[in-house]
Amino acid sequence: MQKNELREEINKVIAGKCDDPFSILGIHTTPDRMEIRAFIPEATQVHVLHKETGKKLITLEKIDDKGFFIGKTKQFKKPFPYLLDIRWGDYHEIREDPYRFWILLQEIDSWLISEGKHLRAYEKLGAHPITLGDVQGVMFAVWAPNAKRVAVVGDFNFWDGRQNPMRLRKEMGVWELFIPYARIGQLYKYELIDHNDHLILKADPYAFCTELRPNTASQIVNLPAKVGQGKIHEK
Repeated sequence: MQKNELREEINKVIAGKCDDPFSILGIHTTPDRMEIRAFIPEATQVHVLHKETGKKLITLEKIDDKGFFIGKTKQFKKPFPYLLDIRWGDYHEIREDPYRFWILLQEIDSWLISEGKHLRAYEKLGAHPITLGDVQGVMFAVWAPNAKRVAVVGDFNFWDGRQNPMRLRKEMGVWELFIPYARIGQLYKYELIDHNDHLILKADPYAFCTELRPNTASQIVNLPAKVGQGKIHEK
C-alpha cells in the first residue's frame, strides 16, 4: 500500500468509516520489518510488549493527534504475539490487540449461513465468550450484507464506534470481530452505516440477554446450557 493510500485509509479509521480494518490495523509485514498500527482515541502513548517475555519492543509513533499510532521493528520477520501497553496520562492498561487475530467463522459455517441452511446459527452469530489460544474474550458476529461499515460498541470501548470496526466476510454478508477485553455482563450494540449513509445503532438479534425496557442494549452472556446441549442436528 502506497503512503498516500495508507493515509487515506487511516483517515477513514479516524472518521469511523473504515470497512476493512484488518488491512490497516494490527501487525503487517513490510519488505524489511514488521509494522504495528493501532487507533486508540485520546491515548497519549502506546508501547508494544512481547507477549511471552513482557519486554518492551518499541514505542509506537503517534502520527495523528486523534490517536493513530504506528511503529516498526526489525527483530521479527513474521507476525508474532504482542500486547499493547496503552497510556492515557497517568493511567495505563495492557491489552491484547483485537486486530492480530485471524478469521473466526469457519468455511462450513460460511457456506451454511450464505445458503440460509444453518440450523444452529445462534451458536455462531451474536456475542459468544470464547478462548482463542490462551486469550479469553468475546466473538461478535452479525449478518448485515448491505451495510457499508459495522462496529461493535459497548461498555468495553466507551460506546465509541471508531474503536472496534468489524471485518466483513463478503462470501456470507457477516461482519465479525474478536474483542479480547470484552467480558460477560457488559452491554453492547452494533453501530452500522447503512447503504444510505445513515448511522444506526442496533441491538443484537441473536442476543440471549438484553436490558429491560425502555433500554434496548444487548448483554454478553454464555450460551444457555439447554441450548448448548442442543436437540437440533444439521443434516
